[in-house]
Amino acid sequence: MAEQNCLFCRILEGEIPAEVIYRDDRSVAFRDINAQAPVHVLIVPSEHIESLDEASQRDEALLGHLLRVAARIANEEGLTESGYRAVINTGEGAGQSVFHLHVHVLGGRPLNWPPG
Repeated sequence: MAEQNCLFCRILEGEIPAEVIYRDDRSVAFRDINAQAPVHVLIVPSEHIESLDEASQRDEALLGHLLRVAARIANEEGLTESGYRAVINTGEGAGQSVFHLHVHVLGGRPLNWPPG
């Protein structure tokens, strides 16, 4: 169910444009407009789930699906050899700024550790 004030729900509904690079019946992947790396893609579930903390046991298959899509996107973007990072920020203190669960796929440059 879409949330009226959710940026990602509005993207999913086509109300806000995005550069969509992948779509299936459970998720959509699009380029981040505030890219933090040469490749920065967001993968969001089609269903509104506020954060990883809000996901339930019934969402386990969906969570696995999002990570498989992340690997597919990384492969299609040519990141598998150089490496990439798949990140889920949960909560404001961890950097979650849109409260709709999403996976960041980052790559195309060396990524420092620890992050942040």
